[in-house]
Amino acid sequence: MPDRVALVDRARDQRFTYGELDRLVESWRALLVAHGVGAGDRVATLAGNRAAQVALLYACGRMRAALVPLNWRLAAPELSRIVGNARPALVISESRFRALAESAGVVATGARWIEMADDSDAPASFASRVLLPPDARVDADDAALILYTSGSTGAPKGAVLPHRQLFYNAVATTTAWELGAQDVAPVSTPFFHTGGWNVFATPLWQRGGRVVLFDQFDAVGYLAGIAEEGCTVALTIPTQLVMLLESPAWGGEIPSLRCFISGGAPCPVSLMERVRAAGYGMKEGFGLTECGPNCFSMPLDEAPRRPGSVGWPVPFLEMRLARVDGSEAEPDEAGELLLRGPQMFSGYFDDPVRTDEAVTSDGWLRTGDLAVRDADGAYRICGRRKEMFISGGENVYPGEVESVLIEHPTVAEVAVIGVGDAKWGEVGRAFVVARRGAAVVPDELLRWGRARLAAYKVPKGVTVLSELPRLGSGKVDRGALVALASSATGGEG
Repeated sequence: MPDRVALVDRARDQRFTYGELDRLVESWRALLVAHGVGAGDRVATLAGNRAAQVALLYACGRMRAALVPLNWRLAAPELSRIVGNARPALVISESRFRALAESAGVVATGARWIEMADDSDAPASFASRVLLPPDARVDADDAALILYTSGSTGAPKGAVLPHRQLFYNAVATTTAWELGAQDVAPVSTPFFHTGGWNVFATPLWQRGGRVVLFDQFDAVGYLAGIAEEGCTVALTIPTQLVMLLESPAWGGEIPSLRCFISGGAPCPVSLMERVRAAGYGMKEGFGLTECGPNCFSMPLDEAPRRPGSVGWPVPFLEMRLARVDGSEAEPDEAGELLLRGPQMFSGYFDDPVRTDEAVTSDGWLRTGDLAVRDADGAYRICGRRKEMFISGGENVYPGEVESVLIEHPTVAEVAVIGVGDAKWGEVGRAFVVARRGAAVVPDELLRWGRARLAAYKVPKGVTVLSELPRLGSGKVDRGALVALASSATGGEG
């Protein structure tokens, strides 16, 4: 179906059929060949969401090279460490990121620098006389992408995503989520994040569907775009969902849209109910760069009856919940979520020590996430194991506390961390962002919590912020909150 539309670039008002996208891929492959890129090499990009990024993913794939999309939100020293680890043969960038790259010393690493044209997605120096070799025979475990983590707990790690992972994630996603060639999905998550590539994009391109690229997220433009392009499914993180619901554009009809899917962080039940009240389907997903990233499936008609649940495992993926001693957790008992299956990563690039820390000898990925499984086999995510803290000998899961506080009518966003306490060892501190036009009163919020939670789970203090600090992935930067906790003054209760 070469005449079917594969890709829409909203920022540049461009549309590419599958045939046109294939030709764009070949033009970038010619450039890579001309610059000596071969099997096992890495090609880095510093660019927004645009067709050239997509073409480079597939051009690298046809040569058994790997694409390394770099996080342009990082500070120069952070970017420098990633480039030093990835050691790309080429860095292909937009001109707007040249100053960042120079500050990070990218060219000094020895990587060749190529700039994309601002007004075209074709290579500016396309070598038309390059004789292209046949497509390479790709092995399932050849690296397709290397995506670096946000680095909230140390130096960033380059998760190696092989062709096997992308393939099985696509099959599992389109099967379990009932997606096909008729589906149209927006992508506003940056391409240095797995959500940009592998929630909807690579699955839909495997099925002949359509992807709509947004170079940046703004609520009004996003709502207009998904309506005009006839999007059928849409991914948001909870923060974006709040922005959509508070946007003056919310409430307009989007007749093509079946559902919103929330990912990246736990989604408050109240947010999901507000979306459903507007007439849209709404459900929550879960995944991670190292596996999936689409690990669960929840039927739309079942989601309202199971608040907080992410559903059942997608095809091919094994799951178990482990206690601290490694034994199997019972139904409704929290345990660390372990995953195993063909949609797992190959390890961290050039980092066997941290790979061995993440993957057991028998192939289970330690996600670090706590979950419970109900009697029907459906899962609910409780939060990160490392986020759990112990107060007076009792385990406190921040995700559980956040799910209660977010329901207060003045609260738009909330994050809870454990802080040191002379009496209890650790106690909770809540960082909250008020809803537009509302004011958070700390004492009132704490009373709300005491009426709904055991006393040891209720935070001992509240700090009101204009916004929560975030990592490049969009997740809350809890390390930054720990730093803030020691000096929190205004808005405390």
